[in-house]
Amino acid sequence: MTDSPPVLNPSLVARVKGILMNPSAEWGIIRAEHQTIGSLFTGYAAILAAISPICSLIAAVLYGESVVGAVIGGVVGYILSLVGVYILGIIIEMLAPSFGGTKDRLSAMKVAVYSSTATWVAGVLELLPGALAALGIIGALYSLYLLYLGLPRVMGAPQDKALGYTAVVIIAALVIWVIIGSITGLLMVGFAASTVVAAGVL
Repeated sequence: MTDSPPVLNPSLVARVKGILMNPSAEWGIIRAEHQTIGSLFTGYAAILAAISPICSLIAAVLYGESVVGAVIGGVVGYILSLVGVYILGIIIEMLAPSFGGTKDRLSAMKVAVYSSTATWVAGVLELLPGALAALGIIGALYSLYLLYLGLPRVMGAPQDKALGYTAVVIIAALVIWVIIGSITGLLMVGFAASTVVAAGVL
């Protein structure tokens, strides 16, 4: 009789634990790793970004909310979150020379993807009822701290410019997430309106 396969790749679990519990050392490991942008997204980002929509769907079932709405919102949010991280990586790469860093697409994607870990993991808080789910903001704040640590270590920016680099990237990230949130919100409003119209017709 063979053992059941693990639910999650042990290396993924180790990376999540490392970046959250010992980020300074983990960023050094990340910088030296030979990866591809594709593997970053398919083997890491695509998995962790699914936490929030899955938990939102479970919460919808548990608390009697719209399951269809949760599915649509989850799928849209999931896709846009990955697109947002990719765009953030491009911005990190483009800004690097302005802050004494090295312009490198793969390194920039490493920072964008791995600094998002805390936000993605905090998606489990979607399981909490009502306003308690807003505690997920803690994950977003910790992701900003991870970004601050990762930019100088991975992009090669001098430590004295790390704060300015981080501030500019954060502003760009906020713009990205506001746009993503707006798009998701508009789609959900459109879905709700179409549901009301369909119900009226029926």
